[in-house]
Amino acid sequence: MKTTKNRHTTRNFNIFLKIKICRWTHLSKVGVGCAIVALFALLTFAACSGTSHLSKTDKLYTGAKLKIESTEKVNNRSIKAQTINAMRPKPNSSYLGMRPQLILFNAAGSNPKSKFKKWLKTNGEAPILLSNTNPSATAAIIDAQLFNIGIFNSHTEFAIIEKKHTARIVYTTHVHKAFTIKEIAYSIADDSIKSIILADKNNSLINVDAEYNLATLKEERIRIDELLKNKGYFFFNPDYLVFKADTSSTNRTISFTLSLKDSIQPTAIRAYKINNVYINQNYSLQENSSPTKDTLMIQNTVFIGNDSAMNIRPKVLLRSVYLHKGELYSRENHTITLNRLMTMGNFKFVQIKFSNPDSLFTNYLDATILMTPMTKHTFRAELDIVSKSNNYTGPRLNLSLLNRNTFKGAELLNLSLAGSFEAQIGGASKNAFSYAINPQIEILFPQFIVPFHIKPYNSRYIPKTSVLLSYNFLKRLNYFDLNTIQIGYGFKWKMNFRSEHELMPLNVSYTRVTNRTDLFNALLASNEFLKKSYEEQFIAGANYSFMYNEQVIKGKKLQYYVHFTAETAGNLFSLVKRIGGSKSTAENPLKFMGSTYSQYAKTSLDARVYYNINKDEKLVTRLFAGVGDAYGNSSILPYNKQFFSGGPNSVRAFQINSLGPGTYHTTELTNDFLLLGGDIKLEMNAEYRFVIYKYFKGAFFVDAGNVWLQKTNSSTIGSHFAFASCLKELAVGAGIGMRVDVSFFVLRFDVAMPLRKPWLDENKRWVIKDIDFGSGNWRSKNLILNIAIGYPF
Repeated sequence: MKTTKNRHTTRNFNIFLKIKICRWTHLSKVGVGCAIVALFALLTFAACSGTSHLSKTDKLYTGAKLKIESTEKVNNRSIKAQTINAMRPKPNSSYLGMRPQLILFNAAGSNPKSKFKKWLKTNGEAPILLSNTNPSATAAIIDAQLFNIGIFNSHTEFAIIEKKHTARIVYTTHVHKAFTIKEIAYSIADDSIKSIILADKNNSLINVDAEYNLATLKEERIRIDELLKNKGYFFFNPDYLVFKADTSSTNRTISFTLSLKDSIQPTAIRAYKINNVYINQNYSLQENSSPTKDTLMIQNTVFIGNDSAMNIRPKVLLRSVYLHKGELYSRENHTITLNRLMTMGNFKFVQIKFSNPDSLFTNYLDATILMTPMTKHTFRAELDIVSKSNNYTGPRLNLSLLNRNTFKGAELLNLSLAGSFEAQIGGASKNAFSYAINPQIEILFPQFIVPFHIKPYNSRYIPKTSVLLSYNFLKRLNYFDLNTIQIGYGFKWKMNFRSEHELMPLNVSYTRVTNRTDLFNALLASNEFLKKSYEEQFIAGANYSFMYNEQVIKGKKLQYYVHFTAETAGNLFSLVKRIGGSKSTAENPLKFMGSTYSQYAKTSLDARVYYNINKDEKLVTRLFAGVGDAYGNSSILPYNKQFFSGGPNSVRAFQINSLGPGTYHTTELTNDFLLLGGDIKLEMNAEYRFVIYKYFKGAFFVDAGNVWLQKTNSSTIGSHFAFASCLKELAVGAGIGMRVDVSFFVLRFDVAMPLRKPWLDENKRWVIKDIDFGSGNWRSKNLILNIAIGYPF
């Protein structure tokens, strides 16, 4: 091993700155065998380090490490975070010590001729050599980066650690405690701007006794600029703000004075008001944006070319325009206007142009809102192919016609018709089939439609009211016909880009099973719980959901996702009946318009944490908990309201909806519509995701979960839920996955095997010791292949 040392010192250096497919099936013996052989070959191929093609005079660069030395207590985490990007270049990508992309590049040769070798060269990765590095320059950059976090007198040295074919660099930086902020003063020549800044100084990002950070100074300038923009200072920008620093080496403190640049433009210190507002909702890039067409004045707003049959009524648009004549310009109102007009769903592009014809003498701006409309009518046709583990396979067709301005109020009317056909091509019920037809009408209004007044709020997103009417007919040959009618009325709204609310105060559905066959009746007769699940159902209730999603925040290390739902049904009917003197019970249920109505309450929570290790690696954990309770007029939850566990987005080592309730398990019912659900559900998932190569991504995962019945549920199937035993009755599975992720489309392959089977005797539920990849019988009974679109969570 050879070590080379050098020392570099830098001082006072500063840098300023829709198709969906799901499939789950057992892996065949041949498929597993091929997969194992292919995996073995891949690992063998990638096991080479990629150093065999190196010249004798150079070595493969394998990365750098930073050591921190100080006689004082310093923030090591902050120092490493500040300098991590300074240690360039990045070494070749490696996975578990292997460099597959480097191997591809080397396999192509220096002058590839064939298409295959050219492909290898293009998709490979050239070796990063020690000669490609410049440790002296890197050391200087490290010191410059440390200067930006208040370590003004650092010095960094480096050592090159060489091996036979590789080399790495160790940087050692000698640092002191960072300078802290002693005080901040304001020396603003313009009294109006100074008063605005001082009135909001409690929100300043610069705090006394905090460590100096150049990035914080930049963020503070942006914050003040945004503050002034909302007070009419349209032409102001952050560069007009200057922080002057006075340092004290004795106690390592720094004092700041904030002032304006001497060369500031006169327009930047003038607050502007809105003069004329023009709206053109038929704008195209080819036309001039100036108002030369026929105009119409409504509420001090000029509408240009308002004679098109496709135009939205002016008053509807004005609900989303927050720029008003005579008011101070506000960047917040500017942004709200843009966002609300775009989220209406009627326009391709929306832009706002501001003009100041006489910029030297007036403080008024003309605002011209230019909107490029989408096509009023859109027709879509989608064809899916669905394959299920019960050997049912068939096509599904979705047709939809969208009208984006139905009543000239920006209403979105969607007429859709879905149809599917499934036939069983193997198994015990070969040649059995089912088909479904689902027409639906939904209309979205760009406002709250309620019988009372709602005070408008300054949200960037338009609230929407949904009215839905749908009918679904499902025929399962040899079993039954299922008819479902649904009527819905509800609202969707967002307070910010992270959170979304949905409330449906009216959600009514009526389900009736007809044309029952003797076979189906016999199956129901043998299972009282299943029989009650398929009774005639009239559900009238309300539901609410809240979703909080931080995945939209780019660059955040920890991202949280929460989805909460709650719904009730039948309570209003029971209240009316009770007032009338009737009392409902599960044994003697009451009826509404001749049909027994369901009465229950149900809630669920889906919580996830996304830990972004780096741009290529991510750890995701998920907890799902749900509980439902039938009471009053019902003894069990309706079948479509029960919880199910198992499948490609659940516990992937078990077939769809096959787990539970509790310790119950059967292999006799091969149809998913005859599987049993539960009143309570608990699932936990953990998945490590990584990039294999470009669009190909991999995953290792562990899933656990099950469903249970409430103790109040009279069914004797399986085990009822109990806190003392629920964890002992969890099914556990693990597996590996590969995903083809091209941003707009993700095709997922997950192979999973059970580690714990809750239906076995308590001391035999862990089945890890039974794993035998060499046994075809074990593979056929335990390995599950899930093929699906999108990530599981």
